Order: sequence, then C-alpha cells, then structure tokens
Amino acid sequence: MSDIQIKIKDREGVVHEVTAPTDMAMNLMEVCKAYELPVEGTCGGMAMCASCQCYILSDHPLPEMSMDEDLMLSEAFHVQENSRLGCQIPISEELDGLEVELAPES
Repeated sequence: MSDIQIKIKDREGVVHEVTAPTDMAMNLMEVCKAYELPVEGTCGGMAMCASCQCYILSDHPLPEMSMDEDLMLSEAFHVQENSRLGCQIPISEELDGLEVELAPES
C-alpha cells in the first residue's frame, strides 16, 4: 500500500494538497481533521450530522451512497448534486488525485 495525494479546497477557497495513507482505514473526514481543516465530524463518522459534507470535484470512482448518507444529505444545507459525506469515503489507492471542496457551514 502507498500514500495518495488529495486536493481539498477549504471554505476560504485555499487548496490544500495533502497526503493520505491507504493502509490506516481512514476516511476523508479523518484526513481533513488530521490536517486541521475545518471539518467538525460531530457524529464521529456515523453519517448522522453532515458536518463533513463536501463536494466531489474530480471524476473518481466512489463507493455507492448508503441509505443513511442519502437520508442525511436530504436534510442538510447547501447540498449539491456532487455532495457526499467525507466520513463515508474510505481512503483507497483508487482515490489518488481526488479533488474535493468543503461545503459551507450550516
């Protein structure tokens, strides 16, 4: 396994190029928190709060959205067609070069 590169645009429009390990069972929300980007993750990654909502900007194969994630996004603010919860996107080698933008705070 190897590390991958991810570009994360914060709420100020600054793009952070971060390195994420593929061998630690982390998700995108945890990577954002590790780099002290402004992601709450209030529910601890259970798809119950939408405080880690982000917009997927690149065309990468992502896991299918679960019913819990879909229901949470249906109640969240600032939802777009490319919205996903960062806690529901596990870091894998297939995500090398992923580009995301953090959704505005509610």
